[in-house]
Amino acid sequence: MIGAQEITALILAGGKSRRMGGRDKGLLPFGDGLLVGHVIRAVMPQVGAVMISANRHHEEYGRYGLPVLADPIADFQGPLAGFLAGLQAMQTPYLLTLPCDGPVVIPDLAQRLAAGMSAADADIAVAHDGQRLQPVYALLYAGVLPGLRQALDEGERKIDRWYPRHKWVTVDFSDVPQQFSNINTPEDYATAGQAVGQASPGGVSGS
Repeated sequence: MIGAQEITALILAGGKSRRMGGRDKGLLPFGDGLLVGHVIRAVMPQVGAVMISANRHHEEYGRYGLPVLADPIADFQGPLAGFLAGLQAMQTPYLLTLPCDGPVVIPDLAQRLAAGMSAADADIAVAHDGQRLQPVYALLYAGVLPGLRQALDEGERKIDRWYPRHKWVTVDFSDVPQQFSNINTPEDYATAGQAVGQASPGGVSGS
């Protein structure tokens, strides 16, 4: 069984947040702090280390005392570029990926993905909510790094086209669909607090 200390979590905060008017979602006020801080606190007990993938506001993210990784590829090339940064930087055999805009992080997220990976003897385990794949919630073995580099060099940017290049397995999370609630719009943000049993973090303009 894969142990918590063998896993590094990578919180993905490198997007442009177009539907939030360009606001950096990880730095939105949430609860008694910021959204990324909430995700950090939720995932930290599950793993041996935590890193943040971000292409803006490195100083603000750096205040958490964690490594902040910019994409090795310019111009916001998507989550695969963040995966590349994380796989290159981690000091553990496994990388857990999750987004900064998902306020719900169940306490056994990493363990369930690790169990699915081990049972299938796979190199990648990806969450499935019972209706669709949740591709940014994944556990990656370090050995996929060369294949990811090659795929990116070939111009691949779609996660769901890259996964099948490796031995991968989906892991059933249909009993906890709330795990995959995320903040894409101001309306999502206005109600996100209730998803985790907190007071609403308040509205935000889309401008």
